[in-house]
Amino acid sequence: MKGRAKVGLVLAFAVIAFLGALAYVRLAPSDPADWHVDLAAPGFDPEKGQLFCATAENRYGPLPDAGEALARLDGIAMATPRTQRLAGSAGEGRITWITRTRLMGYPDYTTAQVMPDGGLCLFGRQRFGDGDFGVTAARIGAWAQELLGLNEVPPMTGP
Repeated sequence: MKGRAKVGLVLAFAVIAFLGALAYVRLAPSDPADWHVDLAAPGFDPEKGQLFCATAENRYGPLPDAGEALARLDGIAMATPRTQRLAGSAGEGRITWITRTRLMGYPDYTTAQVMPDGGLCLFGRQRFGDGDFGVTAARIGAWAQELLGLNEVPPMTGP
């Protein structure tokens, strides 16, 4: 095989591998069992994403009706570009949405849940990679800001 043919073959393989990775990111199934997590469960780890809670312990709560707030939040989330509901409902008390990034289509997952104390928590995390340049925190903050009618984006907890 001549030098140009080898370069062409390597380039073709690289393009195919890149397209395969893109296809995987966009087409990999999202199992609700993996992403529709119970934020009140004993094993829940908020360190693996961005968390915001409106509770009686902070100035954002308590909410008069967290179930009704969750239903309003569902409308806010579903109006966000590239967002779809993965699982749950306001009646169930927990909803998980997938929001895909604009360019590459990376999936980010956000779960909102009415907590046992009547608070409402939102937890966002990404499926691929370790950092997202603050995109998840910005989305959750914007949703919470709109839901609660705040003048500022509330702070998140998380890495």
